[in-house]
Amino acid sequence: MADCGRPLLDNEQEEGASVRTTRLAGTVIAVLALALTAGGCGSTDDAGPATKGKPAGARAAAAPDRVEPLAAAPKPQMPVTVTSADGKKVTVASTERIVPLTPALSETVFTLGFGKQVVARDNATSFEQAKKLPVVTRAHNVSAESVLSLKPTVVLAETLTGPAEAIGQIRDAGVPVVLVKPGKSLADVAPRIDAVAAALGVKSAGDELKTRTQTRIDAVQKKLPQPKEGKKPRVAFLYLRGSASVYLIGGGESGATSLLEAAGAVDAGKESGLTKDFTPITSEALAKAAPDALLVMTDGLESVGGVDGLLKIPGVAQTPAGMDRRVVSVDDGVILNYGPRTDQVLRTLVDQLYANGS
Repeated sequence: MADCGRPLLDNEQEEGASVRTTRLAGTVIAVLALALTAGGCGSTDDAGPATKGKPAGARAAAAPDRVEPLAAAPKPQMPVTVTSADGKKVTVASTERIVPLTPALSETVFTLGFGKQVVARDNATSFEQAKKLPVVTRAHNVSAESVLSLKPTVVLAETLTGPAEAIGQIRDAGVPVVLVKPGKSLADVAPRIDAVAAALGVKSAGDELKTRTQTRIDAVQKKLPQPKEGKKPRVAFLYLRGSASVYLIGGGESGATSLLEAAGAVDAGKESGLTKDFTPITSEALAKAAPDALLVMTDGLESVGGVDGLLKIPGVAQTPAGMDRRVVSVDDGVILNYGPRTDQVLRTLVDQLYANGS
């Protein structure tokens, strides 16, 4: 019972941790807490790729597990003083020991070429180059003691990273902590790269990475298939955690709208009038959304038993998506990062969504 006071959505082991974004965890945590209180702790072993019940014709959903650093080695100009997203002026004197505390920040740091200087990761960061690093979070909470034990010269976090007491403790110890605004849309990709590059003293590398990322996103969008009869597919973003009996449908603030629109689709949850981030799934809500396809995270799909299990959630089988078994799954660790691998996420989404020419 001691652990039932918080959602145990991640397998809290260094290997096999269930991956999801910090920002998404923050938006649904209150709903999850209520669900877990009502239903008990349950299992947290949701890790692993979705291998059961894959939709016919869809390509493998797993995003590439490596980041691609820029060709040139970084040459940081130190010291630098930047304005953290919480308004604080922060001076960074060294990039020798970097601790990024979200998957998106880790991606950006490694892609800018600082992989060898990163000394820790959060438990949701899963790409290959970072996987052997020590973990300094438990579920969604940062351990100040673990971070400080690694003697970081700079810590990068998002404004939703917490608890606030831990961030304060790290700052009080004299470690520069730079906060970055969370990503909510494709428009946030460039500013977030800028913020990380500025904190690490490599503005020119940041400019290069922004250009590369946008060029790749544009390339995916230029090859978008034309939907049948000119009708854009309606896609509902579902957040699933079967072990906790948590089934949510995304609305206008879920963070998925921009990604779906970039893929030539319509966010069915938002278009049906769901203005919040997430709402518990009901038959009525699904009927109103009337999605042609369902977007889910790979671990979430696995947690409900694949597509067959997903169709057992009340209302899902009755939607056009359910009747066609049209399900798109994207790896938890990258889906809403809005970082340097956004083009890969978009390509994965597009390839599956239009797999049958629809």
